[in-house]
Amino acid sequence: MRRGRSENDLLVTSIFVNPTQFGRNEDLDSYPSDPEADLAKCAQVGVDAVFMPAADDIYGSSFQTFVEVEKVAGPLCGASRPGHFRGVATVVLKLFNIVAPTASYFGQKDYQQLQVIKTMARDLDLDVTIVACPTVREDDGLAMSSRNSYLSPRERQKAGRLYQALQTAQGLLDKGEQDAKEYVKAMSERIRREPDAQIDYVSLVHPETLQDLERVADSALAALAVWIGKTRLIDNMLLQRPALKKDEA
Repeated sequence: MRRGRSENDLLVTSIFVNPTQFGRNEDLDSYPSDPEADLAKCAQVGVDAVFMPAADDIYGSSFQTFVEVEKVAGPLCGASRPGHFRGVATVVLKLFNIVAPTASYFGQKDYQQLQVIKTMARDLDLDVTIVACPTVREDDGLAMSSRNSYLSPRERQKAGRLYQALQTAQGLLDKGEQDAKEYVKAMSERIRREPDAQIDYVSLVHPETLQDLERVADSALAALAVWIGKTRLIDNMLLQRPALKKDEA
């Protein structure tokens, strides 16, 4: 919201827990929601309008049309949560049609979601610029997420393993490692040092296609999903060789 405020004349924020992106037996009913706190944050930033619909306002009783983004939605969380990105793409397209933004801002913490939305906007010729915003992290590196509130104090301390695993992957790239299997092995070993952590997936993929890599050239995306107790957390890091980082700086 802060970046959107700094780059645009008008800023609209949507607040909506989207039921169509939750699968059966997922946490829709218990998903953390604090509308008053959300509205206070919007006020602090200086949002011009907040769109805060009910589920019936978005879908109604006879809704039957969905958006499918195929290849980029298939791996990673797409494999673990079938139908999730169908719900994401559908509600985002609806929000775009309702609000008609010139630009829309998404965090890189949900990297696959970002790629799904970019692909949809490109393929359907949507007149909106998709802007990626860096992941915001806690002091120990844990990516900020609504689901972090599920963690007990003990689990919260252990959740820092995720960021440590991603840093391990960047360290391998800094040393010139090219075998993708070595990255996956090193990240998995770091996570498994924590007995309460259960791996959903640990992957090294192409930053655009999200397909698994066998060899690493100059960049790759390290992505993971891990259960800490009963809480599923995701995180990722775009890995780049030191020379590329220096050039970008």
